Amino acid sequence: MTLKETVRRALAEDIGAGDITTAALIPADKRYKAAAAAKESGVVCGVEAARLAFTLLSRAAKVETLKADGEPVSPGDVILRVEGDRSILSAERVALNFLQHLSGIATLTARFVKAVQGTTTVILDTRKTVPGLRELEKYAVKCGGGVCHRMGLYDAALVKDNHIRAAGWPRIKEAVEKLRKRPGVEFIEIEAQSLEEVKLAAGCRPDIILLDNLSLSDIKKAVRFIGTFPQAVRPQVEISGGVSLKNVRAYAETGADRISVGRLTHSAPALDISLEICDDDTRK
Repeated sequence: MTLKETVRRALAEDIGAGDITTAALIPADKRYKAAAAAKESGVVCGVEAARLAFTLLSRAAKVETLKADGEPVSPGDVILRVEGDRSILSAERVALNFLQHLSGIATLTARFVKAVQGTTTVILDTRKTVPGLRELEKYAVKCGGGVCHRMGLYDAALVKDNHIRAAGWPRIKEAVEKLRKRPGVEFIEIEAQSLEEVKLAAGCRPDIILLDNLSLSDIKKAVRFIGTFPQAVRPQVEISGGVSLKNVRAYAETGADRISVGRLTHSAPALDISLEICDDDTRK
């Protein structure tokens, strides 16, 4: 689904048969100006989606963007200005929903990236996204300095705990060998929930071993063990589970290559952004 289609669906969901409040209160022939401004510091994302919310609803709408996706903002910074008819009021919520939600993801991602600055560890997202918004949410992670783990089940192989329970370790090794011959597979990763499973996973020769919910002590042991492999066959180490801004630095300092953080998309708080009708002399 394209961005235009996503925004059109959001507008249809919100407006339905018509914005009855705006139609009852606001003359159709009057024009207005409004500005969307940040009320807290963060990283902007979703500017184009917000712009489309206004312009798709009304050809008369003119939008001036003052901040681009990925740019930092402080309280009071104007992100965009819009001029148009009463449709501004009808598109306001949809525009802000995209802008606040995606900026919140970008902002939280930037905080995690900053927390591991100076290490060799990269911050990745997960598939814990809002259905239908995955591409946008992963784009927001990128705007915050993070990296896409995988888009879906089709572009990379991640053998998780339930795969292992359902299939067993002998079949996992066979599957890895088959996947290596399959075109289009970006990487093969195996999840391990104990040091014993780390050794079993390593025996399958994956590209990445995911340390899921291991203690910091066990993570250090796992990293040391994997570090004994020759460089040519050494899998990368990824950490996941229970990662927060408080502990992510300690995890990164173990020497892990990657840290995936589900909360980047499933729990990022919206960035506080408001849109207000204003006159020329009151706009910032």
